[in-house]
Amino acid sequence: MTQLNCFKAYDVRGRIPDELNEDIAYRIGRAYAQFLKPKEVVVGYDIRLTSFDISRALIKGLTEGGANVQDIGQCGTEEVYFATSHLKVDGGIIVTASHNPKDYNGMKFVREDSKPISGDTGLKEIQALAEGNRFEDCAFTGTVTKTEVQPAYIKHLLTYVNIENLKPLKIVCTAGNGGAGDVIDAIENSLPFKWKKIHHNADGNFPNGVPNPLLEENRPVTIEAIESIQADLGIAWDGDFDRCFFFDELGNFIEGYYIVGLLAEAFLKKQPGGKVVHDPRLTWNTIDIAQSFNGTAIESKTGHAFIKERMRKEDAIYGGEMSAHHYFKDFAYCDSGMIPWLLVAELISVTGKPLSKLVEARMQAYPCSGEINQRLQNPKQVIAGITEQYSKNAKAISTTDGISIDFDDWRFNLRASNTEPVVRLNVESKADIQLMQNKTKELLDLITKLDVN
Repeated sequence: MTQLNCFKAYDVRGRIPDELNEDIAYRIGRAYAQFLKPKEVVVGYDIRLTSFDISRALIKGLTEGGANVQDIGQCGTEEVYFATSHLKVDGGIIVTASHNPKDYNGMKFVREDSKPISGDTGLKEIQALAEGNRFEDCAFTGTVTKTEVQPAYIKHLLTYVNIENLKPLKIVCTAGNGGAGDVIDAIENSLPFKWKKIHHNADGNFPNGVPNPLLEENRPVTIEAIESIQADLGIAWDGDFDRCFFFDELGNFIEGYYIVGLLAEAFLKKQPGGKVVHDPRLTWNTIDIAQSFNGTAIESKTGHAFIKERMRKEDAIYGGEMSAHHYFKDFAYCDSGMIPWLLVAELISVTGKPLSKLVEARMQAYPCSGEINQRLQNPKQVIAGITEQYSKNAKAISTTDGISIDFDDWRFNLRASNTEPVVRLNVESKADIQLMQNKTKELLDLITKLDVN
């Protein structure tokens, strides 16, 4: 049995060709078909140079495992989620590596109704079958049908806003040469917005770097464009565009944490008393907003599959991660990088307030560090040392994901990444930016000190 280390907590990510290749993709297809026994599966692939070939091998595995395939072609991750529910098929797989380096690729999986498949709900079983590489004989080979879903997907996106409410905002959009540009081109004639498009055309060579706006070095191009045209809003996406990132009219990058709060408030105003699901990294703002609308904030493990599973369990109206994933009940509880900017643009239009003013009060109430990533030699040792140091005087401790430690006026979360060899630190305070900054520095200094052989 060959161990496949491309399987992660809730998806597949691996370097091409040693960690993921066409042979492994074929085996994953056979394993998925054998485990779920689907009659019909949606397959799509992102703009990476290896994605088409990996998807062909995956499809071969699925069909030889007895599953029919609806091939929706090059697309974003959320288009597979949408297609799986829209076409009422038994599952869906997108070939994508999101924001990972360009020599990586991967897959994300759902079953019927776009229900996620994680390590808790079947991914480990699929991994075991793929590693064993011994599959049941199938009586027949499935068929492959080319299917177009984008028009229906665009029509669905437009149901989240009242187009009559929208003002002719000037918007900078930065696709990062990922897949988002294609959707913007398809939807723009239905909207009154004026666009400035940056790195718009899909290109798996990533001539401007792999799109990941969480990295500060990827932000200036959007900021400069906002300033040059005095835009009302800036939007940027990762490569498979299931995450979108916001810049205000002044060119400031808005941490995803405050967008979670903004959208949670918008949904709770429509459905007071509803439930919102959030990750453990930054929490106080979301909890405060939920309580103010008699709603319930529910903490979940970090990761798109875990958030979606918890939303379904709780029948939550909205879910959000500070890393810029946003999840919607009416989108089969799935994440979308297109719905959030439509909602934010509508809020700007209806309130007459710029984005900076929409989030200003919450940023002052709960200043945060943003996510700080560090590569460590001994992450387990570091997390254990930090836990020992800070747990003594803690008001609350949570191990939902990594370690979260709360004090009266500040808190932090430290966790190992599910997809990358890094640890991630988030710090927030109650209305005290200096305290937050001091504690962030204190933690970073201690992390460095503890990371010894």
